[in-house]
Amino acid sequence: MTDLTGRGAEFYEFWRERRLATLSTVRADGTAHVVPVGVTLDDEAGLARVITSGDSHKARQVLAAGPAGAAVALCQVDGRRWSTLEGRAVLRADAESVADAERRYAARYRVPRVNPRRVVLEIAVSRVLGNL
Repeated sequence: MTDLTGRGAEFYEFWRERRLATLSTVRADGTAHVVPVGVTLDDEAGLARVITSGDSHKARQVLAAGPAGAAVALCQVDGRRWSTLEGRAVLRADAESVADAERRYAARYRVPRVNPRRVVLEIAVSRVLGNL
C-alpha cells in the first residue's frame, strides 16, 4: 500500500472536489472494462472506495479475483490536471463497511439512493500517477 499522506494540497483537493472518475478493471479475455464511478479517497488509510451494486460487472470481477483482489486503476481528469490511483480492489459487503463508504460518498457527492444490494470496492492504493 502506498502512503498517501504528505502529498500536496492540490492532490487532496483534486480527490475531494465533486467529479467523477473512471474505474478500469481487466476482463477474463484481457480487455479493459472502464466505467464512470464516484470514488472517495481515505489518504490516511491509503484506500479508495467505490460503492456499487453487488450484481454489477465491476463487483463480480473483483469478487471473482478472490482474496488477493483484482488489479484496478481509478483516474480523474480536469483539463490538464490528472491523477491515477492504481491498486488491488477487494469487495466488502458487511454493513459497517457499506455504511462507512456511503457516508464518505455523501460527503463528496450526495446521499446515495437506497440500494439493498450495495457493496463497496475497497482499493488499497499501491501507485499514484499524475501531474498533481
